Amino acid sequence: MRGARRPAGIGALVIGGVLLAGCASMPDSSEVTSVDSSQRADGDSQVRVYGVAPHKGEHPLDLVNGFLEATTSDDPDYGTARMYLAKGATQKWDPSASTTVLSAPPQVDLARSGDHKQDFTITLTGRQVATVDAKHAYKPDERKYQQEIHVAQENGEWRIDALPSGLVLGVADFQRIYRSVNKYYFAELGASGAGQGRNVLVADPVYLRKRIDPVTSTVNALLDGPTTWLDPVATTAFREGTRVVDKRLALDDSNALKVRLNDRAAGTSQEQCLRMAAQVLYTVQDQSAKVSQVTLQRENGSQMCVLQRDQARWYAPDQKPEQRDGQKDGRADQKESRPDRQYFVDAQHRLVGLTDGEDGPRRVGGPFGEGAVQLRSVAVDRAQERAAGVTANGQALYVAGLESGALGEPRLTAKGGTKAGLTAPSWDGLGDLWVADQDPDKPRLLRLPGGTGAPEEIQVPRLDGAHISGLRIAADGVRIALLVTKGDRTALKLGRVERHGGVGRMTLSVQELRPIAPKLEQVDAVSWAGASRLLVAGSEQGGLQQLQYIETDGSLSNGSALPGITGVRGVAAADGPAKAPALVAERDGGIVRLLPDTGWKLVTKEGSAPVYPG
Repeated sequence: MRGARRPAGIGALVIGGVLLAGCASMPDSSEVTSVDSSQRADGDSQVRVYGVAPHKGEHPLDLVNGFLEATTSDDPDYGTARMYLAKGATQKWDPSASTTVLSAPPQVDLARSGDHKQDFTITLTGRQVATVDAKHAYKPDERKYQQEIHVAQENGEWRIDALPSGLVLGVADFQRIYRSVNKYYFAELGASGAGQGRNVLVADPVYLRKRIDPVTSTVNALLDGPTTWLDPVATTAFREGTRVVDKRLALDDSNALKVRLNDRAAGTSQEQCLRMAAQVLYTVQDQSAKVSQVTLQRENGSQMCVLQRDQARWYAPDQKPEQRDGQKDGRADQKESRPDRQYFVDAQHRLVGLTDGEDGPRRVGGPFGEGAVQLRSVAVDRAQERAAGVTANGQALYVAGLESGALGEPRLTAKGGTKAGLTAPSWDGLGDLWVADQDPDKPRLLRLPGGTGAPEEIQVPRLDGAHISGLRIAADGVRIALLVTKGDRTALKLGRVERHGGVGRMTLSVQELRPIAPKLEQVDAVSWAGASRLLVAGSEQGGLQQLQYIETDGSLSNGSALPGITGVRGVAAADGPAKAPALVAERDGGIVRLLPDTGWKLVTKEGSAPVYPG
């Protein structure tokens, strides 16, 4: 029985031991019990939670509590939650309109009653931490939360007759109910991405319900198009209005997926169909075991195209430029790329590298390894053929071969004097080099096309007097993580790289900077660590430095916790799933490394500026 004036998170049916679907029967060994949401095991995939229908003669406060509890259930269409609503409200309430995430389940209080006690206004209050919009995009948004629900009598029973659309959940329920999914779209690179740009996939993270037909909901979300933030720099191969015909999608016993599309997909070319299939494969694979192939079908069931798993590497988000250029006539380039190494600057200011299987670093070839110039920071291109290095005084940027070649003249010289200098550089997956000049009088973000072209200034509106003190460009070239310093505080922001104009007239700018780690008072270092994940070293106000994974939408990653470490000045992580898993950090003037299932190990007592290719 539900009692009066309890907090939200009251009775619900929990069926354990099996995931119920359709008309599946309940095994004799299972139990049906009434529990609080606080008792549920987060992430327990073997537990399904269903709401309890309203009782006769239920008090308005209990009614609202029961409704809130029912919205946290695994009911696909919120059928039980709708039982709490009056007939008119049932038609108007749209649970998919938005989700408000609070630090705890909302507090429920009676605000006022009508003159004849035939209606009540119930107030929901709490501390909002984030919102999820109608396109499933998560956004940190801390503020006070307050909303009202109106309750009136209908056929002798209290029912909710007015309420805001959407859901309101405590963070624990949100984490239990929802999963983070990367949808994949193609980067809009304009003329600067001629050829290879058509096949650069970009991860677009969203939150979807965990246990409600995950494959179908994931593909449907993909067909809805990019989220609002990413949309200006991403495109889909699917025509507008394309929808899945079948009500339920699932991988077969060989992990193959067939998707039947409506007539909007009819008439697409083989190339476009394969691009559509690549979007589906990478999006579904992000949640499921390895997808062996994706088959796209017309509405009548006839085959449009088949994309095998090994063919899908043509479209890999972390693809090297020379591999992507190797796509010809539907055949993959067979050129093998070398495994990624970790790199850093040694005590003699030379470039050194190591792999997961090596105990110590080795000097690379070429002028940077030979000590032709003393280095402060480095970046190695994703093909691991060239490196860019900033001199020890921060005043000059050089680009040279990683194994051989001459140093040549500096590609860029800082304008701010020795007190400022250049940030560490970063390569995108298109072969372009990015760096910032911290000139106090005129700070600039710069791109060197092809790594050696004339530096182009990139406009970054709304810095509000701050300057860029660090950066990491994503492989796709349309997302950039920036360390933005103003006064004594450095914040982490994600920017969207927009391209406008044609060949010879292309202009770039970084738009709509958004905070990624708003709770961190100080961010000391950042590295890409996956398609939509960052490795961040920073500290909250009055707290110790932490090393943690943060998603590019600002939500905390579901990845495993990292062993504690402090004094971090630089971090490096692999930004693709097929790459080496080690983490590398600069700490107290030395280099440490974290391999799987181990603690942090000292690599060398003297070293700095660790990086992976990119």
